[in-house]
Parts: sequence; C-alpha cells; structure tokens
Amino acid sequence: MSNKNKLSRREALRMITITGAAGLTGLYAANASAKDIGAMMPGKGWLKQGAKCDGDGTPLQFIPKSKPDSDPLKDELQKYPKCPYCGMDRKMWNHSRYLVHYDDDLVDGTCSLHCLAISLSLNLDRGTKAIYAADFGSESKIKSLVNVDKASFLIGSDLPGTMTKQSKMAFSSPEAAKAAQKTHGGELADFDEAMTKAYLSMARDTAMIRKKRAAKRKKMKQ
Repeated sequence: MSNKNKLSRREALRMITITGAAGLTGLYAANASAKDIGAMMPGKGWLKQGAKCDGDGTPLQFIPKSKPDSDPLKDELQKYPKCPYCGMDRKMWNHSRYLVHYDDDLVDGTCSLHCLAISLSLNLDRGTKAIYAADFGSESKIKSLVNVDKASFLIGSDLPGTMTKQSKMAFSSPEAAKAAQKTHGGELADFDEAMTKAYLSMARDTAMIRKKRAAKRKKMKQ
C-alpha cells in the first residue's frame, strides 16, 4: 500500500472520530445538489438524501417516538397529527385514520389500515390495549373513532382507499356497513379479515405508492 493510500485511510478515520456519523451526514448534506430532494421523512417533509433520523440502524427507529399516553383518544389529532410511516396529515385523512394503543402506553396514529399494518409488523413484541378506526359512517366533519373489535368493515367497494387500491372502510355498526354496501358494493368483513387483506395487498400497494412518490420527486426537481 502506498504512503498516499495510507494517509487517505488515516485521514478518513480521523474525520470519522472527530465528526461521528452525524457530522459526516452534515458534510454530505452541505455538498448535496440543491435539487436533491431525497425522501419524505414523516413529520419533517421532503429531506435531502443523507439526513439523519434518531435511531437509524437500530430497532429504536421503529418504536413510536411519542411519550407514553394513558388516554390517547383525548385530543388525538393534536397529539398525533402526522402518520409516522408516510407523513400524511391525519386530520386531512381523518376518514381512514387508525390509532393503536400498545400495552406499554406508547401510541401510533396512522393515516390508514396500510400504515397500521406496518406499525403492527414493526412492533411485534408489543401487545395492544386497543386499536381504533375512523367510523366512515359518522356524519361528523372529523370522523369519530371506534374500537376495531366493535367495528364492521366494507372491503373492495368503490369508496376510495387510502394508501391502497382496495378500499377497506370501517363502520361503527353492521347496519351502517350494509347500507354503504348497497350503494358502493364490496364485501362485509371483520377487523381480522380487513387486516389480512391489508397484508395481502401490501406488495401491490407499496409498488403503487413508490411509483407515486417517484413521480412527485421528479416533479419537485424540475
């Protein structure tokens, strides 16, 4: 190995020691192109490639970042305004939102059943105290939440889905779900069936979302 190569390696190690991973990320970001959009970071918007997120590279990155909450339904949209997995505004998408209350009182508020499925997959060692879904049949401007164990679901109707091609809407009662079925079609189901459908369509839905995000990045760079 030449002296020049030894010096380069020594200099690189020195930079790592001085700056750490965060410092190197900052150096990268400073030299990044102004048109480098990077990716969506939930809660922060579109960030340049190389931006650091707490817990990156460890299981901690999958743990809900909010503090333990023994009463998650109180002011839930104020406390959990953004979906932690896609960054979507839960108030804007209140008709399809979910909230899972884990047994250690950590809470994940998501925009959809699709993102709830992600949360449950990443938090395998957490039991659930309760899972809540937006009652699509509610007449309120902001749809009320209903415990999924008491909800009825309408799958595959012509109602627009969130983060999925196959709609999976929750209703507070079987009667409300049946009434919607008469107008919009679809099949009646319980939560377990709806969740199974969400996982089965995950590959197709993820491909669809990636395509849309790529198109959005391309447009933002132009």
